[in-house]
Amino acid sequence: MNKLYNAGIIGTGSSIPDKILTNSDLEQIVDTTDEWIVSRTGIKERRIADSKVATSDLATEAAKKALEDANLKASDLDMILVATVTPDMHFPSTACLVQSNLGIEGCPAFDIEAACSGALYGLITASQFISTGVYKNILVIGAECLSKIVNWQDRNTCVLFGDGAGAFIVSRVDKGYGLLAHSMGADGNGSKLLKVEAGGSKRPASLETVEKGLHYLQMEGSEVFKFAVKIMAKASEEVIAKAKLSLDDIDFLIPHQANIRIIDASRRRLKLSKEKVYMNLMHYGNMSAASVPVALDEASRAGKIQKGDNIILVAFGGGLTWASTLLKWGK
Repeated sequence: MNKLYNAGIIGTGSSIPDKILTNSDLEQIVDTTDEWIVSRTGIKERRIADSKVATSDLATEAAKKALEDANLKASDLDMILVATVTPDMHFPSTACLVQSNLGIEGCPAFDIEAACSGALYGLITASQFISTGVYKNILVIGAECLSKIVNWQDRNTCVLFGDGAGAFIVSRVDKGYGLLAHSMGADGNGSKLLKVEAGGSKRPASLETVEKGLHYLQMEGSEVFKFAVKIMAKASEEVIAKAKLSLDDIDFLIPHQANIRIIDASRRRLKLSKEKVYMNLMHYGNMSAASVPVALDEASRAGKIQKGDNIILVAFGGGLTWASTLLKWGK
């Protein structure tokens, strides 16, 4: 049997647009209030990319910071994975554009589309290549420009989303550290709950699809909320069991930053104090695939997580999809 290596995160980075869109700003755009948004979501503001900034631009900046954090050069990378639902274009992949921006060639590069779960899908995928010894260093990025697919006349969705990018460098780590367990899944029966209907092969772009607003994000919020409350805690409990640990062994939870009520429900079920849960959704809103990697980068740089901590990363998204990992932090 071939030797298996421990796979873990050795570097993180993020890129957040400068422009801030507050709830007060949104009050001037749609029929909503700061109190309504905060009480239902916990979001106070979000970041919006400039019209000339694409997802690949944010992804590249996050990648450079992650490489620097890991003390690696772009030429050290063996693979690039980008998780996004807002690619620059249908093809080539955003990963290939990032590769070009980094000034390298040769290593495989491709995108993963699992909505808000995408970065964790990427992390789990990368860990398989690392643990089997196929590759040594893999760049995983979650990046989104959701402001470009949001209908700014739909108050139920436009208040939720923001732009950003976060990146991991996944590599070999010392024995006992890195990914201890992972879980991921999907339920395609919920595919209609969160979608962008037009622009693909089923509903190609046309005057009709544009007039009907079918290129904008659409969501059945109440149904997604019920799914999220159930799956976030369940996916977290699954990786704890797989790692043969207990709830008392968990030092930190970094959840997908979608809604404060969803996060609080998961925290209470896992019996974690507020101090053990990282939240930044009040500043950024829901950044989809960028959500977890940006939060991890911020938590790491702020010293919230320490070497040896057992950390759960968990997310849910359109598809419907979900994923979770349990890491023993080795940085």
